Amino acid sequence: MGSVYAGLLGKAGHEVWAIDIWQEHIDAIGGSGLAVSGASGSYVVDNLRVGYTPAAAGTCDVFVIATKAADVDAVAAEIAPLLAPDSVVMAFQNGLGAGERVARRIPEDHIVIGIAEGFGSSIPEPGHVHHEGMRLIRIAEMNGGLSDRVQRIAQAWDEAGFNVHAFEDVTRMIWEKFLCNVTLSAPCAVFDVTVGELMANPEAWKVALGCTAEAHRLGVALGVQFPFEDPLRYVTEFAATIPKASPSMRLDQLARRRSEVDVINGQVVALSGEFGLETPYNETLCAILRRRESGFH
Repeated sequence: MGSVYAGLLGKAGHEVWAIDIWQEHIDAIGGSGLAVSGASGSYVVDNLRVGYTPAAAGTCDVFVIATKAADVDAVAAEIAPLLAPDSVVMAFQNGLGAGERVARRIPEDHIVIGIAEGFGSSIPEPGHVHHEGMRLIRIAEMNGGLSDRVQRIAQAWDEAGFNVHAFEDVTRMIWEKFLCNVTLSAPCAVFDVTVGELMANPEAWKVALGCTAEAHRLGVALGVQFPFEDPLRYVTEFAATIPKASPSMRLDQLARRRSEVDVINGQVVALSGEFGLETPYNETLCAILRRRESGFH
């Protein structure tokens, strides 16, 4: 997803630095530009600057952290000494607790939460990012409220070609996407299918919707003000927009690397226990994935 953000924002004329420790990807972008394909078209963005650490870019107006949850702490620590008084750090992770992980290293008044919905992005080869859709970018202040800076950021992303919505209620924003993550992430990974293939298999889709129902019960217990009455219909309509997509958790399994199961489906299990709620669907899928990942290096 970081490459999708960099591609569209760079194409729109912003000064964008693509930072990654994946040398082959960064070297390909630096040498030939970033090739983008999919829902936003097919094109090459050749004005991106590249580096292997945030220090290469130095102080920025906006830092976008698009790493896996497990890598946020290390990246935020590298960004912290580069902050200007008005720098913004956008946490763009799946699951729950993205802002809180950044806040371990960076003051909360610098943090904005971003959520990408319905992109289905992947990197077919170094220097090339593909995305199946681009349904919505959600943006909110970490502690809520519709600030001027969030609206300015939303406008810049909108002008770059994203569909953007700035939220006042950050909890609602996070949980609307979290339900979709829970529904698709672990089920697609365990059954080794795309979103469309998951939906086409009645038994597998029943398991996925079981995960949804458990997450929704937890959200209600936590006081989340969902804007819909039927969570199963909500996630079904969302999933239908990205049938060819493979959630990142499935891609992690295919690459034999540890996934974000602990911050997505695993959070449903951990937090539900505090309310005495049972989570057999999420608990079973988490157990399967953790057993598999115990053999990954």
